[in-house]
Amino acid sequence: MFAVLSQYTNSFKYTPLGQSRLQPHTFRFLNSKRRAVLATGVLLVLFVLASFYWATPGIRRRRQIAGSQDWSAASLPERVSDAVDWSHFAYVQYATNKPYLCNSIMLFEALHRLGSRADRLLLYPSKFAVSPDGTDPQSWESGLLRKARDEYNVKLKPIEVVARGSNDPNQATWAESYTKLLAFNQTQYARVLHLDSDATVLQTMDELFLLPPVPLAIPRAYWLNASDRVMSSQLLLIQPSDFEYARISKAIDAAGPNEYDMDIITNLYRDNALILPHRPYNMLTGEYRNVGSHKAYMGSEEEPFDPETALKEVKYIHFSDWPMPKVQVFSLLLRTMLLTCC
Repeated sequence: MFAVLSQYTNSFKYTPLGQSRLQPHTFRFLNSKRRAVLATGVLLVLFVLASFYWATPGIRRRRQIAGSQDWSAASLPERVSDAVDWSHFAYVQYATNKPYLCNSIMLFEALHRLGSRADRLLLYPSKFAVSPDGTDPQSWESGLLRKARDEYNVKLKPIEVVARGSNDPNQATWAESYTKLLAFNQTQYARVLHLDSDATVLQTMDELFLLPPVPLAIPRAYWLNASDRVMSSQLLLIQPSDFEYARISKAIDAAGPNEYDMDIITNLYRDNALILPHRPYNMLTGEYRNVGSHKAYMGSEEEPFDPETALKEVKYIHFSDWPMPKVQVFSLLLRTMLLTCC
């Protein structure tokens, strides 16, 4: 037995090729096997790289965005955009008075100009009557409503304004803000994106309609204490339903004297809403007057705030720079001052 083992071991000793017990065809076999292993390895690496490339289009897209600063909703592939029935979705606004009606028309003009695909719906006070044929009195309000309908393809829906009184004169701005919550009752749509009208749209946001199903998607109020997890109700991505609207209506009826739409939304959805990033979907104009830290908006102290880059990135800017008045209020004050001076 030991003799057999010794003979087998000696076979592994080096001998010149010509004297080796291994025949030339054996070396050819080994060489071909090495080539096969090498080729298999190369193919495996290529397969892994290709799989990674096709499985991570989001990474490639983010790199393109970072290089071009193109955050437009045209980032939706055409094949995706064309396959969507956009009539199931709508941008929604509400107007409770003349200044806010004017704001809404300007915002709808921006959505029209930017080529948004979803419907546009305006909830307006029923006292601002407008007839289909334009035979109603040529009031300022009816003229704006017809402009929205005829030029910007806005669907008009008269409503009764939902308002609550307040003992605090500083809260008068939000006394009629409950009206926006009627968006939860627009069940003719599968999903609506409500936008406050005291703002401006710089890029369309059609891609938000294609997010996973959830009753509400909303950004946080990044300018407030983060630990309070306050929701920012100026942008609401809603799946309208009778159930959710019943919850909202009950909360409105039970609201305290200084509890408004933002408080109701936060209390109901703080723990179960889908959180949208405030970059690029929700910036306050006050960010441009802030001479201190921009950590709350940027997300870290390390990333510097560049005004021009931020403006290219953002899609929706809300006019909020307390204690400065809203733009529409300031314009009315300025008009009054000019009339008084003249």
